[in-house]
Amino acid sequence: MTRLASIPARMMAAALAALLAFTPLVAQPQQQTSAKTAPAAASPAAATPASYVPELAPLENQTKSELRDIVERFSDDRMALSRRYDAAFSPTRRAVFRDFYSAWQTRLAALDFDKLSLDARIDYILLRNRIGYELDQLKREEKIVEETQPLLPFAPTIIDLQEARRRMETINPEAAGTALAKIAADIEKTRKAVEAGLRPDAKEGALKPAKTVAWRASEMLDTLRRQLDGWYRFYNGYHPLFSWWAEAPYKKTDEQIKAYQKLLRERVLGIREGEEEPIFGRPVGREELMADLAFEMIPYTPEELIAIAEREFSWCETEMKKASREMGFGDDWKAALEKVKNMHVEPGAQADLVRDLAKEAIDFVTQRDLITVPPLARDIWRMEMMTPERQKENPFFLGGETIMVSYPTDTMSEEDKLMSMRGNNIHFSRATVFHELIPGHHLQGFLTARYNSHRNAFGTPFWTEGWSLWWEMLMWDQGFPKTPEDRVGFLFWRMHRCARIIFSLGFHLGTMTPEQCVNFLVERVGHERANATGEVRRSFRGNYPPLYQLAYMMGALQFRALHAELVDSRKMSNRDFHDAIIKGGRLPVEMVRALLTKQTLARDFTTSWKFAGSMK
Repeated sequence: MTRLASIPARMMAAALAALLAFTPLVAQPQQQTSAKTAPAAASPAAATPASYVPELAPLENQTKSELRDIVERFSDDRMALSRRYDAAFSPTRRAVFRDFYSAWQTRLAALDFDKLSLDARIDYILLRNRIGYELDQLKREEKIVEETQPLLPFAPTIIDLQEARRRMETINPEAAGTALAKIAADIEKTRKAVEAGLRPDAKEGALKPAKTVAWRASEMLDTLRRQLDGWYRFYNGYHPLFSWWAEAPYKKTDEQIKAYQKLLRERVLGIREGEEEPIFGRPVGREELMADLAFEMIPYTPEELIAIAEREFSWCETEMKKASREMGFGDDWKAALEKVKNMHVEPGAQADLVRDLAKEAIDFVTQRDLITVPPLARDIWRMEMMTPERQKENPFFLGGETIMVSYPTDTMSEEDKLMSMRGNNIHFSRATVFHELIPGHHLQGFLTARYNSHRNAFGTPFWTEGWSLWWEMLMWDQGFPKTPEDRVGFLFWRMHRCARIIFSLGFHLGTMTPEQCVNFLVERVGHERANATGEVRRSFRGNYPPLYQLAYMMGALQFRALHAELVDSRKMSNRDFHDAIIKGGRLPVEMVRALLTKQTLARDFTTSWKFAGSMK
């Protein structure tokens, strides 16, 4: 689950299938839910528009950091440069950003840190860390480009064409046609070298790439093809001589790219049209993981994080057995889980279930005064259904201001329909709807757009995903799961987050293959295989950084430790605690702690907060 900002806008609602199409799946009574299990229907009345307008006096000077304008200037200038230097994988682009970040380092170091307020010191430290991290990312990109260069020797020519366009150089149509012909020839030569490498008697000069490198090159080809298409469409039709010289070689080049990509996908990677795509990814290794952990202010090694995950997993298994006994299954918690999976609503009713669960959670947190919920935030969230294609990578909810709901559609196979309903059953949903909406991601996005929005530059999944999972923990402690079936639903997701740490770090450390990761989710957590496959594929395709999947649990443990320090000790109320966090902006949780406890921060601050306790 993640914020909706990462979801492509082209995802449209998919119609639910007619009830008749699902008859074979819902005929058995144990797959139906009773009226007692699902929440009562809800039609909450919206507040009056006048109530959406806040008191203005508290909003005056609500941002206390003197560095707000500096952080915003950095963010705006960086985005402007990204739009100008948009040639992917370009050495020129890397050089420009290397100089840009280095100059920012120099200017930032000249500030008088000792005169800054606590809020400004936090912004200083985080901006310094962000700049250092971005410089490191440039080195990583350069390494990836070097790894794929033998498979993409024509990429520099495509990049040069795009960069010349951005420099607004006058086009030379004949030279453009010649460049396109060269790209086509280089692609054909490379394709033949890869074909030669596939033969048993491969000779010198043949290319035999590792699958991870071939997969990365195939993904980069998509970007290069779009880049070349954008360049071509800019001139084609507007410049008659360009079209005269370039049309035929462009079409040939585009066909060569498609043929080469097909070769890589089908013969090197084993991807067949119409078949389930194998899972590919690039294990980053321990050194890169350690660098990322330092940047995210997580003072643990990958091995220690796996041990923490196993500890939390053990707690979940103990609680699962307790719920299983109450349900009459003894210690066989997987049998209890199986029963819960079959407690799903009929086709067509999932949207109503989500609506009612959302209202139930909002009422719960407001009645207990756990956090402030502005009327406008409560009234503007929306719902869409996820397409079958998107459900292959995201078999569960995605959320934010709009919650994307996974449930069967008429184009799915019978097996996939059943897996979708089982994976999005009533009790699983009860533990995740509020994660996506209120008090989770929707409330996050609503308030961080209105308070300390400059800190979006410091956004981290440990804060974003950790916040929503922390609410799952707190709602558990507050008694939101009423029945043993509810608790099984909550515990399933908590085990899932523990498993994410284990399998994602295992993959990046090179100790687990994607297939082993899928089997781990099926056998250890109880996932449906199709859902487990989608989860693992989503984790490793490159859309998420290596630490993203472990950030849910580790971020939640950070918030839990901070809650114990400040709320359990009665130094703050629940409402004041949560309001302060969400209005402080997107920060690494250790910086949230520094802000709330008013720490004295040094210029050379490094992470040290052992939020998960001793690992001895």
